[in-house]
Parts: sequence; structure tokens; C-alpha cells
Amino acid sequence: QVDLVELGGGSVQAGGSLKLSCAASTLRFYYYCMGWFRQAPGKEREGIATIGRDGSTNYAYSVKGRFTISKDNAKNSLYLQMNDLKPEDTAMYSCAAVDCPPGSPMRGFLGQEYNYWGQGTQVTVSS
Repeated sequence: QVDLVELGGGSVQAGGSLKLSCAASTLRFYYYCMGWFRQAPGKEREGIATIGRDGSTNYAYSVKGRFTISKDNAKNSLYLQMNDLKPEDTAMYSCAAVDCPPGSPMRGFLGQEYNYWGQGTQVTVSS
């Protein structure tokens, strides 16, 4: 069992930046593949960024070039740096994790690929 806690959400004006963090309750943080997801009211959950055990990353088109996913295994933490925020980025942001043994493929943007989820943190971008 891995508990995930997101921090760093808030309100910001369009064009601004926020950095989200996700703290994991595991000493084997390096073992997991991680992802960031978001869900806006009335919309389906959207996977936006993933990171593999080796640090390789992948981004959804909607955030590519503006958001950066990273992790710090020593701090058991995942991050999402969000720049040039737009009103359409307004959503509840959640981190997710899945066991990722050596040789496992990098996970994608489907929520069903992940076993563990945080409660989420709200990001609101005003125009």
C-alpha cells in the first residue's frame, strides 16, 4: 500500500506558474512509475504527464512545453512544474503510482494503469 498526498494547488492568473508536489509513503519510491492526472468539472479524467523508473517522461499534447514532471527518489516525491497556465488548466490534479518492476514498460495516460491515487489538489486559473 502506498499513500500519496498532493500539495501546491491554488489560484493563479493566466500566464502564471505553480508547482505541485506529491509525497509518497514508501521507502521504495524508485520502484514506482508515476503520473499526474487532472479532472475538470463535467469532464473526464485526463492523464497529462508520466515518468518512468529511469526518469523518462511523456506528456499529453495539452500540456507539452508548459508542464514538467520530475521526481526525487531521495525525498520520495513527485513534482509537476506548471508554467504559462491557462484557464482551461483549471482542474483537480492528482498523482498516481503503479508498481514498476525492472524492465516494465513506461505507463501511459490511462487511469486504469495505476494502482495508487492521491486525494488531489485544486488548481484554478483565472483569465
